[in-house]
Amino acid sequence: MDRLEGKVVLVTGAARGLGEVVARIGVEQGAKVLLVDVNDERGTTVAASLGERASYVHLDVRDKADWDNAVAHAQSRFGHLDVLVNNAAILMAGALETFSLEDYREVIDVNQTGAFLGMQAVIPAMRAAGRGSIINVSSTDGVQGMGGVIAYGASKWALRGMTKIAAQELGPLNIRVNSVNPGGILTEMSKGISVPGVELNGDEVQLRWALNRFGKLDEVANVILFLA
Repeated sequence: MDRLEGKVVLVTGAARGLGEVVARIGVEQGAKVLLVDVNDERGTTVAASLGERASYVHLDVRDKADWDNAVAHAQSRFGHLDVLVNNAAILMAGALETFSLEDYREVIDVNQTGAFLGMQAVIPAMRAAGRGSIINVSSTDGVQGMGGVIAYGASKWALRGMTKIAAQELGPLNIRVNSVNPGGILTEMSKGISVPGVELNGDEVQLRWALNRFGKLDEVANVILFLA
């Protein structure tokens, strides 16, 4: 399938989990993909396994200089940049009453500020290309909320709102901005997370979802790449 032939895609959090699957399927569909992450060893290995259509650079989404470097790398390696997938995120769980300010700020910095910096960084490249698609990975926790994830939920609600505002601002530049809102997916990030009053691997949380099961990474990745 060459649905993404000619497209250059930058995927954050691409060393593992959903980001890795987005990168792999993107290459399968004809895209050239820049994988970025803070896990350099794993990210380099994944990119190497994808061949000449993929490249890896270090990027801490909280660092504006890292964003500028990644965009420049995409342009120099592949000629242009068409798609940004803001996937990188962290999840910390805990009751509102005892959740620390430091942990709250860290989640917001990665999940919300990181996406802000990413959208801001790619605008000049997408303007130059004459087109663009930004896909922000939010969550059902940014639609209906769930107890025990105050910072994560706040960041995902914010990301939905940021998406709507960015879509209105960037539409005239032929840059589309969308968010996807997956339900629960069992990844390395979510395994072992304890949410007060909820067992993540149990029936209670699955009953919140229409299909009554955890989502699969390739299902979400294909939705993201459709928007690309």
